[in-house]
Amino acid sequence: MSTPFLSVRDLRVAFSTEDGLVRAVDGLSFDLAQGRTLGIVGESGSGKSVTSMAILGLHDREHTDVDGEILLDGKDLLTATERELERLRGNTMSMIFQDALASLSPFHTVGRQIGETYRKHTGASRHQARARSVEMLRRVGIPQPDLRVDDYPHQFSGGMRQRAMIAMALVCDPQLLIADEPTTALDVTVQAQIMDLLKDLQQEFGTAIVFITHDLGVIANIADDVLVMYGGRCVERGTRNQVLRTPQHPYTWGLLGSMPSLDGPVDVPLSPIPGLPPSLLNPPSGCRFHPRCAFAEKVHGGLCATDSPPLEINGGGRGTACHLTADQRREFFVDYATPQPN
Repeated sequence: MSTPFLSVRDLRVAFSTEDGLVRAVDGLSFDLAQGRTLGIVGESGSGKSVTSMAILGLHDREHTDVDGEILLDGKDLLTATERELERLRGNTMSMIFQDALASLSPFHTVGRQIGETYRKHTGASRHQARARSVEMLRRVGIPQPDLRVDDYPHQFSGGMRQRAMIAMALVCDPQLLIADEPTTALDVTVQAQIMDLLKDLQQEFGTAIVFITHDLGVIANIADDVLVMYGGRCVERGTRNQVLRTPQHPYTWGLLGSMPSLDGPVDVPLSPIPGLPPSLLNPPSGCRFHPRCAFAEKVHGGLCATDSPPLEINGGGRGTACHLTADQRREFFVDYATPQPN
């Protein structure tokens, strides 16, 4: 088996606050090969974006404790100096942020902002950087790129700004791309265009992509593998088909049950997950999902409230962190997945 391009091992990220220690990520591990897309999914506050920031080394080291191991092509990013990380960011690894308008400077043209990254990592001249900016805007589907390169972000639509962010992230042909909810607040047509664009660019450059979202519908269209996070931990992982077609964890069942379906009965109500995500200042004991889980009482001995279930990995990389037995999961998922009309 080939060595993964990105390998995260037992990642733990904690923030010191006035109220106490926030354990935002607690023991996360995964691998990602070049040319593949890993979808990380979960509710807000599950640790998705904190994980991406840790990979790029963007956390404030004075107020954040980051432990574990993050290997990028064999290099440990957690022991790298800030200068080493600066050489990697925007070059070997890059990120598309969620809010393009907030991420782009309103005082500089789109072309200048794209070109700055290219100049920093390649030493190109201003003329070369402008030509590269036009090329990247054309590549991501911006019409009349030789004219729009001199526009400011407010002159772009939401979808065009997101395309410009993708152009900026890809201007140095990075080997790792992290996309943090890049389709949020975009209409479904533009969402589909952005995802198709990422797929095409991945095929062209062989980029490894970490795609972060709360939307399983988006994951179904772009990810090769899926990691489900809850309360700072991985509760389930596997290939896209494994996780979406035969989910093993009650939290994943809840995420799927809360999604509308175009091919299901129209009179079947959605099934939202009851309760709220846990406080990471004072997380629940045992399984962090057990206060919201409809099946916790089915586990003998009340283990869900006392013991944290380990992430059990089989030979194919399929993993689930749940105290339910395999037979119980098959039984309860069949019942849970059966729609009950009004």
